[in-house]
Amino acid sequence: MGWKEAAEPVLTRMPTVRRPEGHVPFKRKLGWTAGILVLYFFLTNIAVLGISTQGGEDLFGQFRAILAGAHGSLLQVGIGPIVTASIVLQLLGGANLLGLDTDDPRDQVLYQGLQKLLVVVMTALTALPMVFAGSFLPAANVIELGGLTLTGAEVQTLMFIQIFIGGILILYMDEVVSKWGVGSGVGLFIIAGVSQRLVSGFLSLSDEGFFYSWYQILFTDEIAVNSWLSSEGFNTLFIADNGGQLLALATTLLIFGIVVYAESVRVEIPLSHARVKGARGRFPVKLIYASVLPMILVRAVQANIQFLGQIIQSQWSMPGWLGVYANGQPVGGFFYYFAPIYSPNDWMWWTGQTPAGIDPWQIMVRIGIDVTFMVVGGAIFAIFWVETTDMGPKATARQIQNSGMQIPGFRQNAVVVEKVMERYIPQVTVIGGALVGLLAVWANMLGTIGAVSGTGLLLAVSITYKLYEEIAEEQLMEMHPMMRQMFGGE
Repeated sequence: MGWKEAAEPVLTRMPTVRRPEGHVPFKRKLGWTAGILVLYFFLTNIAVLGISTQGGEDLFGQFRAILAGAHGSLLQVGIGPIVTASIVLQLLGGANLLGLDTDDPRDQVLYQGLQKLLVVVMTALTALPMVFAGSFLPAANVIELGGLTLTGAEVQTLMFIQIFIGGILILYMDEVVSKWGVGSGVGLFIIAGVSQRLVSGFLSLSDEGFFYSWYQILFTDEIAVNSWLSSEGFNTLFIADNGGQLLALATTLLIFGIVVYAESVRVEIPLSHARVKGARGRFPVKLIYASVLPMILVRAVQANIQFLGQIIQSQWSMPGWLGVYANGQPVGGFFYYFAPIYSPNDWMWWTGQTPAGIDPWQIMVRIGIDVTFMVVGGAIFAIFWVETTDMGPKATARQIQNSGMQIPGFRQNAVVVEKVMERYIPQVTVIGGALVGLLAVWANMLGTIGAVSGTGLLLAVSITYKLYEEIAEEQLMEMHPMMRQMFGGE
């Protein structure tokens, strides 16, 4: 008996959201999407019962824009378990260790069940150290609940149950959006989190707010600028988080422009219908063919590395070569060099904002590792993404063949179409993945408004652009029902 036969009774009984039996009207899809979005914001504002007023340290603080959720809320773990489970399955699938054929309906059910089971396991493994380690989500000493008095391990167990339920909720919220709404739940939650931080970064009535900071610079003396050309004036106007943030503003606007432009750069392969004379079309191979979503996987690997370092540092004595921590952040050792660059203050040593005791050569090594990790990781995960989402040359050729289209000048054969696609898709996938990784590091190094991180901003802009395209496509199919049959819709 193979593993599939042994695991099938469990995997096929995993709770699932029922697929719609027919076409879902566009307005109803928007309603489901909006409803899940409201529920997401609602859950992020419900604090975990039993948490201490001190709040503790957010392990995913620097990655929060990517992993969504909110620290100290029911959605404490965010989409982290979903992303981690996807990474594990992609690696196992890429090595062909699962033995699953996604074209087989039975194997599709097993794959989806295995993914859900992994998400459940990852949710538990992520929540356990957060609660029971004691320093990340410190529990209140005593709480009263319905006449019961809970203390110590009882409070921690209650907190764990709440966070675990929140992780399961976000899994099924994502499935509801994917089957009944527009886009995907993971993308929707990323857009929501990044947009919230961007709006806060612009409009906050504190030193972190862009407009409030400029009001202080221009009309008050609370932020002193001795000379606009001095080192202090440059730092205040361009770099400081509580200053003018001109560098962050320029980076934010440039990322918007670059991503929108990159989404429009494409190689268009001409198509014609084999039976309908005059029916022509084009298959676009975009520069960012695999989308920006593989960046979530790359950053999730980095987040898990830092998560592991925080746990080791809080529970055991860590050797210096492995990591040296100050104020909860690595300042030396392996975990320092593999920590992403988060802001200009992490590498502009000449401004005096970097932690004391770190030499310029150490900073350069960290930058080199971060760039290499993102560029190489972006290319590798882009390839995995294309192959596992049926966007590769073989799957694309099969889709074109099934739609009745062909490439003019070539025989109507899936193998021939696949060879044509192999001239473009693999190369564009690698180039696009590496380019996105480089953009993410560059944006992080220069900073962004609201400290959403370069990867978070890239994801938000790209996902929003694709969501706009999907909404336009849904509207087109709603106006012309025959289009749904041509494109394989419901």
